[in-house]
Amino acid sequence: MLSAQLQSDADALDQMRYDVKYLSSDLLEGREAGTPGEKLAADYVAAKFGNVGLMPYGDSASYLQAFTFQAEPFLGPANSLQIGRSQLKLEEAYGVLPFSAPGLARGKLLKAGFGIDAPALGRADYSGLDVQGRVVALLIGSPDGIHPHSKFLAHHDLQLRAEKAAELGAIGVVFYNDDKDTEEPSFHLSAKTKTCSIPVVYLKGDRHIDLAIDNNPVVINVDMQRQQRTAYNVVGLLDHGKDNVVVIGAHFDHLGWGDEGSLHRGEKAIHNGADDNASGVAVMLQLARDLLEMDQSRANDYLFIAFSGEEKGLFGSNHWTKHPTLPIEQLNYMINLDMVGRLDTTNVIGINGVGTSPTWAEVDRVLVGNLNVKTTSSGIGPSDHTSFYLKNVPAIHFFTGTHGDYHKPSDDEEKINYDGMLRVTRYIESLITTLNDDGKLVFTRTADADTANTPRFKVTLGVVPDYLYDGKGMRIDGVTDGKPASKAGLQVGDIVVKLGDIEVTDMMAYMKALSAFEKGATAPITVIREGKEVNAEVTF
Repeated sequence: MLSAQLQSDADALDQMRYDVKYLSSDLLEGREAGTPGEKLAADYVAAKFGNVGLMPYGDSASYLQAFTFQAEPFLGPANSLQIGRSQLKLEEAYGVLPFSAPGLARGKLLKAGFGIDAPALGRADYSGLDVQGRVVALLIGSPDGIHPHSKFLAHHDLQLRAEKAAELGAIGVVFYNDDKDTEEPSFHLSAKTKTCSIPVVYLKGDRHIDLAIDNNPVVINVDMQRQQRTAYNVVGLLDHGKDNVVVIGAHFDHLGWGDEGSLHRGEKAIHNGADDNASGVAVMLQLARDLLEMDQSRANDYLFIAFSGEEKGLFGSNHWTKHPTLPIEQLNYMINLDMVGRLDTTNVIGINGVGTSPTWAEVDRVLVGNLNVKTTSSGIGPSDHTSFYLKNVPAIHFFTGTHGDYHKPSDDEEKINYDGMLRVTRYIESLITTLNDDGKLVFTRTADADTANTPRFKVTLGVVPDYLYDGKGMRIDGVTDGKPASKAGLQVGDIVVKLGDIEVTDMMAYMKALSAFEKGATAPITVIREGKEVNAEVTF
């Protein structure tokens, strides 16, 4: 039984509701890392840490730990393309490819076919050409078309072709298309896209007929701006004077007005992220209030970290583990709270990462909260516990499951299950006190720590999997409008059991099935819907 806590259940519910309402309000504009709204959220959490009485453990005796990252690039006002005497208009007549380097390229045009250098396949487009100092014009297709069975499949990537041209001495690339069956390339800019060394543009429509002529003078100016932003982790210590430190963390950033992780299709809208992850921050703050008062908590010190940049790629937790504000060697274990606000009537709570220490077997013995615990072993997952696992710290992730509002503007406060959040809080408090007698937890690597064998795929079905589903197949928890699953008529609740020729038995089998397809491919798909088998066809 837990000792007296700082607040009653009723007061704890009120406080968590207050925290979620503020963090998920429109005032913070979705808390995207590096924005004023994210800084408001960081200052709010820091103030809460101060109210609880945590010691500042960020930078320079403050609660905040700053880190910088590259923000999403954008096109500035100075972009221009002139071929011959034609001054072309951005977006209307040409586009800048996302992997383009910024800068100026001035030279004469040289056509080099598809720009494929593959003598073993009977193709050597640069044979006999001197591209040194030239702007190379390349077709975006391939000699036998763009499809999964093309023998030139390994050469379809436009960035690789641009880099090959640069390697041979080209100062710029103009791609164009003369094949009606080949789609226009994407112009979506992403901070995750690596740039090549020369400017690269795409000539739209049929302008290439008049302009893509050898020795036509070309001037390309790519004004792609890549801003560096500053974001903040918030770090506070509950100091009991012990040798071992337990980390309790939750990310507080979200997608702003629709970061590239958004699943929303339509007009821009604020993504408030009530469940993802105002809920996790609220539970973390409640744990801080309670652990301060609980006698059973005194076996460890507790470091509370609100991470930013999780939605960008675990930026904040990665930064803290590489620039820790106390020695990593002192860490006993880590508890990560990410999306714990939508406990449903099944009472299922996912706990990921139990393979990172044999002591996590205790999770099956905690009965507080009447929760049905479903565990996974891997220390690798799409949340901040991964950063600690990679530093050999036993780490688990609490998660009440995905839903149709995931990464959409509809993830709002009124859908939060606060009673469920309180049950998760009490469960974690009981788990922490249960672990007190175990000393420092032994770390173990999980079987899939080596991600080299994780399938890679170039297509998406456009669904949110139900990660808590433990039956055969992959259950769909959300369907994105306009994506392949939606177009094929798949529905929330469908269980994918076959994709193409591959039987889908679990998430890994589903990923392997996806990895077999290229964009544009069509495949049969079999789902179980309300107990009956339904066959459809999906085009990626």
